[in-house]
Amino acid sequence: MQANHRKVFDTLVSRTKIYLVIILILLVVISFENPIMTIPAILLYGSIVGYTYYANKKRKSEISETLQDLTLTVDSAAKTSLINSPFPLIIMEADGNVIWRSSKFISEFANIDINSYINDLSIDIKDEIEKRKGTRSGNILKTMEINHKKYKITGRYVNFKHKAKEKKNQSEYMIILYFIDDTENVKLQKEYKDSKSCIGIIMVDNYEETMQRLEASEKPQVTAEIDKRMYDWVNQTNGVLIKSDRDRYVYLFEQRYLNDVKEDKFSILDQIKEIDTKEKVQFTLSIAISNEGKTDKEKYKSAQGAMDVVLGRGGDQAVIRENEIYKFFGGRAEEVEKRTKVKARVVAHALENLIRESSKVMIMGHTNPDMDSMGSCMGIYRLARTLDKNAYIVCSEDTPSLKNFKKSLQKEPEYEDVMIHKEVALENVEDDTLLVVVDTHKINYIDSPELLGKVSKIVVIDHHRRSADFIENTTLMFQEVYASSAAELVTELLQYAEAKINLKTIEAESLYAGIMMDTKNFTFKTGVRTFEAAAYLRRCGVDIIRVKKWFQSDLASFNTIADIVRKAEMVNETIAISTYDESSKDANLICAKAADELLTISNITASFVLGSKGEKICISGRSIGDINVQIILEKLGGGGHITLAGAQVEGMTMEETKQELINRINEYFSEIEN
Repeated sequence: MQANHRKVFDTLVSRTKIYLVIILILLVVISFENPIMTIPAILLYGSIVGYTYYANKKRKSEISETLQDLTLTVDSAAKTSLINSPFPLIIMEADGNVIWRSSKFISEFANIDINSYINDLSIDIKDEIEKRKGTRSGNILKTMEINHKKYKITGRYVNFKHKAKEKKNQSEYMIILYFIDDTENVKLQKEYKDSKSCIGIIMVDNYEETMQRLEASEKPQVTAEIDKRMYDWVNQTNGVLIKSDRDRYVYLFEQRYLNDVKEDKFSILDQIKEIDTKEKVQFTLSIAISNEGKTDKEKYKSAQGAMDVVLGRGGDQAVIRENEIYKFFGGRAEEVEKRTKVKARVVAHALENLIRESSKVMIMGHTNPDMDSMGSCMGIYRLARTLDKNAYIVCSEDTPSLKNFKKSLQKEPEYEDVMIHKEVALENVEDDTLLVVVDTHKINYIDSPELLGKVSKIVVIDHHRRSADFIENTTLMFQEVYASSAAELVTELLQYAEAKINLKTIEAESLYAGIMMDTKNFTFKTGVRTFEAAAYLRRCGVDIIRVKKWFQSDLASFNTIADIVRKAEMVNETIAISTYDESSKDANLICAKAADELLTISNITASFVLGSKGEKICISGRSIGDINVQIILEKLGGGGHITLAGAQVEGMTMEETKQELINRINEYFSEIEN
């Protein structure tokens, strides 16, 4: 009974209930004052309650009917919109079962086997739903090519549960998808991208020096032939070539032809070499192309930066800078030694001025320093001390290759506080400190990369081919890839310095040892200037016997090297590959010596030796000049020269690294054949 009363009162509006309570109180008061009115009061109150209940129920019924009519109207409009959607539309389950297709969908794909596309689409959607596991609903955005048209597929999936047991194994997701034809938009975007400009700079290497070797009557003919071949090559891409100087061109073309340029692999490099002259002079080109930048000015500036990289790698090659990545072409020929020493004289003068303007000088080589790195540091140290500046050599590692040298250095009291650890260097850097980096230009190879961010003036002196991860924002860069070693470059700077440099014997010997090490006792990569630098150092009092002792190995190391040579394997008939299986911090030194030793064997034109340094696998590559080991190891993140290069690989085992090296060697030969 109470439940019935509760239901009745629940149907009443809350305000009506208050009025009924007030009326009840008034009737009770009247009945108490006049008992005769009790029965009429009860009848009256019952009538009021009955009428109120009836009126409220009728009102709710009318509201419910109105809402129902409205809902039916909205549902009908929604259904009409779906059926007459201007876009092809389907409703499907996640397993690819299509529940409903719009009339537009049916007409759009009437002559196409659309089911195969839907199956592929359902697989992608199922994978996406699986990745978002736990979500009840989510948006879908896909792109698909159907019958040579590009479609943007957008929609939403919703999770539901089947009540029937027989449907227990069916998909629990319902998906609605719109197919929006995006073909024209994609075409417009592609056309916009293709019509963007690419800017290149082309330079004739050593133009002045090469032209001087020609007869006066032959110069106009050769110049015209170079121009003709250049214009013919540019016409293949409908480009524009502007000759901005006697040896310099600006090349402008649309980005749609960039892939054609890549596939052509810059055939112009070989075409220019084929120009025949009476003096048998060979011309070479350096080419830099970039599409980075919003404006042509920014792209030209980017191309200029890329050209610096090409020239730093020795010229006779091309580079494309795209998406902050350098892609190199050519560069398989040996660097040509420059006969002029003007640049060395200019750099020496500029370096002296920078040292004079600085409070102190920090000198730093590469990680795992060798005699070339240390000898170069010693030469710059003497230049700074001659100019009355405090100078320090940052050397954080004790490597076996410097063990004998450091024993000799300990006998010199002056150098007791010169060699400092990188932590000490960081603590003593001042605002006007000059940092001189020698024998490397790569950020990841210097002893202390942190120092770069703390100094405002940086000088780089290096002889390696420039890599993509070079030190930027340098105040002065002296990078000459024709040089045998960094020690040779430093020796030239000392010769042409205005200040009178008096090298100590151990300093001259360390520079001589650096040249001797990188040339393999003056066998590889030696030019006229190499012997001139060595002669200057000999006049400074070099004891060749003492230098020779610095490179001596103990019997155990020699036996290890002999074992590495013994188990070498041949690849591509003339390339030897071997491994040093023991994990050691001296692995790079042992691998380098073993690679040198392998080259003494007949029919071996190149050698690679792999060793483990714990987390890293080091590779030493050597060549007699027929094979460019620098290009091969550059693909593994390394660098160097045509005849001498190295690399360090992380995250791979010895066998994996060896196989990757073999793949890169095969890739090198396939590129040459093509």
